[in-house]
Amino acid sequence: MTSEAKHRLKRLLLRAGLILGIGLAYAVFVRLSGRSIPCPIHAVTGLLCPGCGVTRMCLALLRLDFAAAWAANPVLLLLLPVLAALLVRLGLRYVKTGRSALSRGESALVWGTIAVLLLWGAARNLVPLLLS
Repeated sequence: MTSEAKHRLKRLLLRAGLILGIGLAYAVFVRLSGRSIPCPIHAVTGLLCPGCGVTRMCLALLRLDFAAAWAANPVLLLLLPVLAALLVRLGLRYVKTGRSALSRGESALVWGTIAVLLLWGAARNLVPLLLS
């Protein structure tokens, strides 16, 4: 491994560690206080956004409670392996080449994921209205 690649790996691991540390600190705060950051979309409109339930899902995953994670946000739970694989791919490429731009396929995957989440956001609000 070249010295440049080692430097990029160190920078990537430091950033990933910082993000993980912030996430774990937030999880501890939520578990101890019972308070979390409210969803601004839900607070203003009363509707569930595509990400509503992400805190409950993450806390459930930390407990390995997959049923609770599914109940909190099933679509995001299903997308997690895809997003994790994409992040690993991007990280490996960045370390090896220094390139961080998305390829066309990766860009299409990101936009497809956004489309799925937007459809999920609409469906999780419309289906209960249609069933009532």
